[in-house]
Amino acid sequence: MSVERHMAGMLQQIARQQDIVEIAPQGSAPKAAALAHVAERYGYMYGMAYRTGFKNSLVQVRMYRDPRPDARVREAATITAHPQAGNGGTVPGLEQGSLKPLPEAVGGVAVLKDLITFDVMAQYVADRSQKVKCYLACAVLTVILLIDRSPVEAVASGGAVALLSTVAFKVGVLRRGRITQRLTAAGFLVVRDEQGCLRFLRPGQQLPGHADPFA
Repeated sequence: MSVERHMAGMLQQIARQQDIVEIAPQGSAPKAAALAHVAERYGYMYGMAYRTGFKNSLVQVRMYRDPRPDARVREAATITAHPQAGNGGTVPGLEQGSLKPLPEAVGGVAVLKDLITFDVMAQYVADRSQKVKCYLACAVLTVILLIDRSPVEAVASGGAVALLSTVAFKVGVLRRGRITQRLTAAGFLVVRDEQGCLRFLRPGQQLPGHADPFA
């Protein structure tokens, strides 16, 4: 899908003043972060992100309409400054016709990229029960391979899969740790949501609710 179609689809949701706007660009977190930055300029705030679609090829980002008065001021200023957004005109913070951030938006897009990446990586950072299931699967694989392979080959194959899984878990933890450091250095507060997942909030922001997105 082209940049114009992605932008137009998102801005149509924003024009309807939906409480929740869904962004799902094909591919990488930077594209999703660029679109999320535009949504912020129209009075929305980042909610969550995860991978979905065929082979997890889509980064799905959920933006919530910010009920605070300054968000409405920001929205009105953006509408005035970019009256043709979505119809081939300029959009806030991005080069026209692309998802490349302008110099003044680079920092904001980078923060959103970190938020998105942190949430997306949650799917690949296992807790204790997930690790146990993974290693049990490796053991089962070894047993299955013993049927038509030598014990040495079976154990080596199962052990290799277990080692790769361990490395993947460790890399995920380290990457999320670095992102946490950058976001807290930028002033974000670390909290846990109702499911016990780590979330990052700007000062004065609350976790998304049901009736009121930030109640």
